[in-house]
Parts: sequence; structure tokens; C-alpha cells
Amino acid sequence: MSYILALDQGTTSSRALVFDHAGNVRGSAQKEFLQIYPHAGWIEHDPREILASQTGVAAEALIHAGLSARDVAAIGITNQRETTVVWDRATGAPVYNAIVWQDRRTAAHCDQLKAAGSEPLFTRKTGLVLDAYFSGTKLHWILANVPGAREKARAGRLAFGTIDTWLIWHLSGGKCHYTDVSNASRTLLYNIHEGCWDEELLEILDIPRSVLPEVGPSSGAIAQTAGDLFAGHIPITGVAGDQQAALFGQCCFRPGMVKNTYGTGCFMLMNTGSQATVSRNRLLTTVAWTLGRATPSFALEGSVFVGGAVVQWLRDGLGIIQSSAQIEPLAASVPDSDGVYFVPAFTGLGTPHWDPYARGTLLGLTRGTTRAHIARAALEGIAFQVADVLTAMQADAAIPVTELRVDGGAAANGLLMQFQADLLGVPVVRPRQLESSAQGAAYLAGLAVGFWQDEAEIRALWKVDRVFEPSMDAARRDELLAGWAKALGRAKGWVEKQ
Repeated sequence: MSYILALDQGTTSSRALVFDHAGNVRGSAQKEFLQIYPHAGWIEHDPREILASQTGVAAEALIHAGLSARDVAAIGITNQRETTVVWDRATGAPVYNAIVWQDRRTAAHCDQLKAAGSEPLFTRKTGLVLDAYFSGTKLHWILANVPGAREKARAGRLAFGTIDTWLIWHLSGGKCHYTDVSNASRTLLYNIHEGCWDEELLEILDIPRSVLPEVGPSSGAIAQTAGDLFAGHIPITGVAGDQQAALFGQCCFRPGMVKNTYGTGCFMLMNTGSQATVSRNRLLTTVAWTLGRATPSFALEGSVFVGGAVVQWLRDGLGIIQSSAQIEPLAASVPDSDGVYFVPAFTGLGTPHWDPYARGTLLGLTRGTTRAHIARAALEGIAFQVADVLTAMQADAAIPVTELRVDGGAAANGLLMQFQADLLGVPVVRPRQLESSAQGAAYLAGLAVGFWQDEAEIRALWKVDRVFEPSMDAARRDELLAGWAKALGRAKGWVEKQ
């Protein structure tokens, strides 16, 4: 048994990767699934399609690697966080579609809780801001709006989980209702200081304790796959939310180390060690991981809701490009954006603004504006948002950031990475393996079964592909950032509060 299977369940696709002992990918498969938009600001997934696509690509990845279940030492799972599923314990069927982390339907509920003075309590206990981004108000919405759901929940007949929990339940044949500390810390229901579900917060949101999963470590003995899956019983020994898994996969094991993932959104995490650092700049304090019985590691996080998703929108919404790979040569065909700014606030703004009523804005258009300028402004809009997060993070942590490690699909875009380095004024370091979330999940799973012995062995596997050094002069950087701040002001508060 010489391989680790990583299941990477993302916002727009399910992936599976097979890793060998050297940390190399020996087989992989990926499948996109349907994005459901019932109303403006609402985003849903079919949990059954997620499950089918994830088990399907797992089987494909093993086939591509020429392996079978008996060759797999363990499974690691990483997942889109905050996305909320509620299902019937007896049948395993969801009572409603999964409400995706980007969904804004509960923004008004969050406003009501803030007006009632509840936000400081939630922030103190969970490390999060009171926002529709997180799972708690989504779970409340399902229980309040699906006929009979609250009554069934109170009777112990329903189960709640983020996507990791949904997958583990079904992979184990309904025997394991589990989430790890990193995913639990994203629910608005988990007290990160006491390490448990918080009864006071559950009462405020009217959520029965019986629907919640067991919370445990990110690396350890969790469950086994049912015999009808992969034709064998494979131990599941690693689980972490995608961004915490990426922090681990980037080997950011020391306090002060920072990574940014460029996926559907952009997510920057700084390892703060065993201390839960309280943010003064509207960052999130989150659990990074727990290894077995060890003390939890914490992180500061900044969340950008729309990152690589803006490239998908240019492809699918506007038809400016036919494939995502075309964005870089198109954007590089012009020397700059010619004064065009693109604020991709399709689902509001995250860190440090936390404005659910902001919307996407394209500014500075002239008759000379071409699709190339719009493409370049879209890439720059991603980098500007990341720069806002790093500024807030450095202020909170009081630790000078000497480099930014990057991963995710859009990190392959050299133009974007160079512009990011220019805006930040620090080197941007891209590793050879951009699938850091999957790699982190594999490492967490492998550590639990002795596939890798410790963090030092894993650190030796991390290799650099390219370092992007900043080359922009300070005056030009300040000019661009001033224009971005002006554009942000136009995008904020666009939608009227309900």
C-alpha cells in the first residue's frame, strides 16, 4: 500500500489525485458539476451530484494511476468550506440543495442579528464576522424554510454537515457523522477557544444540537470506506477545509508564514501557531488544523469571494474568451488596462470590507476600451483584492511578510503573479505543485498512518517552480492603488438592504 488518495471537492468541480511517497501526482481526474442560481445572490449545488462526481473521479484517478483500492494506504479529504447540506439520517437523502458559501440569501438575517447586538458574541467565540458567508445562518434558513425540517431536526432525524461531512457520511455507508476542527471553525457555531459546539450560539440561531456532527482532528483515524466503494475498506485519515489544507500543503508550518490560493475565490492564510490571534482589521481567526491529540494550530485568514471565478464569467457570461487559458495572452496583448478597473464583487465583498451589498463594477471605459483591456482589468482586480487582504494581515500580525506562497489554478497565470508581486512589493513564490489543497489533504492523511513520519519529511518535498520579484516603482504602485480605492467606493452598497 504505497499511495495516498486525495479527494478535493471544490466549488465548481470535484477532483481526485493519487500521490506517491515523493509527493508526486501519479494519477488524477476532474469533473465539473452544475451551478444552480434560483434567484439573484442565491447559489446552490445538488449534493447528490457532488457525491457522484467525487466518487467517480476517485475511481478514474486510480485507473489512470494503474492502481486499485488495495494500493491505497489512506484517503484524505479537502472541501469547499461553509457550503451547507442537511440530510435525512434514515435515507441519506438531502432535504434541500446545498447552499454554497457564496450564497447571500441570509444577509438580512445577519443584519438582524447585528442590530440585536449579537456580532461581538459570535466574533469572540468563533473568530468570525457575522456574515452570510458562513454555515450557521444557512443551516437556520434550511430548517426554517423546508417544510417539516425543524420538527424532524428536533426529533433527531436530520443531519447537518459541510461538504466534508456529507462525503464522509456516504463514503462510510452512513456510519460516520464527522467534521474536523478546521471545517467546524467555519460554521459560526463552534467555539474555537473551548473546542466545542457552543450552546449559546446554537440557541440564538435555533439549531438543535442533535443535527451537528462529531468534531475531531484533521489527521487521525476517522472512518473507513464502505465495502461497496472502491472494492475495499480504505481508511479515511485526513480532513481539512480547502484553505487550511493548502496552508499545510504549502508547508507553512511556522508562525508568520503566508499562502494565498487563487481558486474560485482567493484565500490568504497566515499561520499564527498555537495562539488564536484576535483581528483588529476584520480578518478571520480560524483553526488551521489539529494533528492527532496535539494542540490546535491557528491562522488569520482573509477571504476574497470572487477570484478565478471572474475568468469563468468572462468565458461563460460575456464570451470574451473561449477557454480560461486564453485570458493571459489576451491580457498581455496590451501594456496596461488603460485606466479600466474591474471590481468583481458579484457576491459582495469579503475581507476587509465585508459588504454583502456590493456588486460587480466595471469603471473607466472609453471608446478605446477593448476586450483585452477588460481581461487585463479582471486579472488586476483579483490582485488588488489580495493586496487589500495582505495589508490588513500585516497590520494585525505585526509580522513583516517576506514572501507570499501561492497556489490554485490561477497561480499558473504569470501575468497575474507578476502584477501581484508588483502590488505587494514582496516576492511571490510559486511551487511546482499548484494543487496544494489536495496535497495538504494527502499529507494529513499520510501522517496519520505513518506514510510520512513528520513535518520535516514533508517540508523536504516542497519545491519552487518560480519566484516573481517585484519590479514596479512605488509611485506607480500608489497611483494604481488609489484608483482601486476609488473603484471600490463605487461598488460598495450597490444593492439596497432588504
